[in-house]
Amino acid sequence: MSLLDSWTRGEHTAGGTTHPTYRKGTGPGVIVLHEIPGLTPKVIGYAEELVAAGYTVVLPHLFGTPEAPLSAGAIAKVLPKLCVSKEFTTMATGRTSPIAVWLRSLARSLHEELGGPGVGALGMCFTGGFALAMMVDPAVAAPVLAQPSLPFAVGKARAADLNLSSADLAAVKERAAGGCAVLGLRYAGDRAVGTRFETLTRALGDAFLRVDLDGKGHSTLTEHRSEEAVDRVLAFFGDKLGADQARRPWS
Repeated sequence: MSLLDSWTRGEHTAGGTTHPTYRKGTGPGVIVLHEIPGLTPKVIGYAEELVAAGYTVVLPHLFGTPEAPLSAGAIAKVLPKLCVSKEFTTMATGRTSPIAVWLRSLARSLHEELGGPGVGALGMCFTGGFALAMMVDPAVAAPVLAQPSLPFAVGKARAADLNLSSADLAAVKERAAGGCAVLGLRYAGDRAVGTRFETLTRALGDAFLRVDLDGKGHSTLTEHRSEEAVDRVLAFFGDKLGADQARRPWS
């Protein structure tokens, strides 16, 4: 049986772009953005935990082969395509990746359907900063940045950059000042995140809820899973999305 057989497959179109989606669960909406190389078994497994915790989870399929496990070969196959894709800004500073238009539209659609204070948006690694870009739209009430790694941290400027245009950064600051907190998760020794957590602290102040985990791991919720990180995300979504999901229902 396929890991995604119990999920409802659909698609969403916005700005001339269409991507498949997978959906499961009931309750407040949460959009989970997969990391490189794609919708791996561990990303799907983590999403299943959010479903069990009482959320309607949507998994956009942005790149890669669904259900293919993480491997050096899978990364090598996907990464060159991402670097030349017009949807993603991997090296430039002061720019928002164009995929944000599609992701914001997806968030609005889910919020319009489900109601409530808004939806959660969780990005990981390559997509980590996309949750911040989605926050520009008020439909996103609970943005989570798990080891955000774009632009690639080559040089000081890129390492500190938030993958946002100046206009989008101003909108993020305004929303943060108005009470929309941002949760950030990283391993303290993870060089892929660069110094952007320091940038976020300066830009958002107390609205940036920073979690620095001990160690040199990378994927805080999947491949190098931290139970502290998992608990912090559940508590954050429970607080911000109007549902009492601060504990694990499966524990």
